[in-house]
Amino acid sequence: MTFGLFLQHLTNALSLGSLYALIAIGYTMVYGILRLINFAHGEIFMLGGYIAFYAVTLFFMPWGAAYIVALGLTGIFGIGLERVAYHPLRHSPKISIMISAVGASFLMQNLAIVIFGGRPKGFIVPQVFDRVIMIGHVSVMNVSLIIPIITGTLLVILQIVVHKTKTGMAMRAVSTDLRAARLMGIDVNKIVMFTFGTGSVLAAIGGVMWALKYPQLNPGMGLIPGLKCFIAAVIGGIGNISGAVLGGLLLGFIEIMIIAALPTLTGYRDAFAFILLIIVLLVKPSGLLGKHQIEKV
Repeated sequence: MTFGLFLQHLTNALSLGSLYALIAIGYTMVYGILRLINFAHGEIFMLGGYIAFYAVTLFFMPWGAAYIVALGLTGIFGIGLERVAYHPLRHSPKISIMISAVGASFLMQNLAIVIFGGRPKGFIVPQVFDRVIMIGHVSVMNVSLIIPIITGTLLVILQIVVHKTKTGMAMRAVSTDLRAARLMGIDVNKIVMFTFGTGSVLAAIGGVMWALKYPQLNPGMGLIPGLKCFIAAVIGGIGNISGAVLGGLLLGFIEIMIIAALPTLTGYRDAFAFILLIIVLLVKPSGLLGKHQIEKV
């Protein structure tokens, strides 16, 4: 492999890993607050892409406005999903809320088929994201460079919110002990809604960026990326935002680099995530940056 080709694969790996990290943050935020795996997170990712698509094609919005509308509506949908599917079961056994999450995922997939149709749709990529940048003798799509920048910027903003604001302090308190936080006067419902809304907006950003990089939409597009991003969150230490980013980047690099070195394994690329998950859990069950915690009953 030449240096130029290696650099191209490295850029693709960084781009894919950044997408995984962006979506994995939503998983880890919700789990950190409620100890809930939101299995419908992949479908929220899919919804963000479709809303942006129809805002441009059906309502003829400029692409910038369409993307902002997609983020806002997806965030509102995420909050609504929590209120309808998860809030009534908050004090039920964990298995009940997990079943509700799985049910919400399948319901959203099938509703998407009914509403949007089962045929794949080509996503319109603005010219600004469709340019090729030459780095020496290596050609790189500029969207592959924009994605890591967006992910890094959002991670910095999120860390500031979590560690430097009163809302972030309340989030950390709820994450540590929900009942004690309620006794201290924290509005737990508002914190949970903020967490779901933020996680859903991040998923929508990931969905739009994914559609810009791989310009095709279909109702099942969130299934495999959603599973991989859940795996990335677990690998990094679910409940830890930095761990989710580390897990996403690690997963993206391993997936791209193995395929680059061994092209015959392309058909098995989705299996790499599960193999990595098994290895990490055998060595460090709490994840790379996770801490061992006793499950509260």
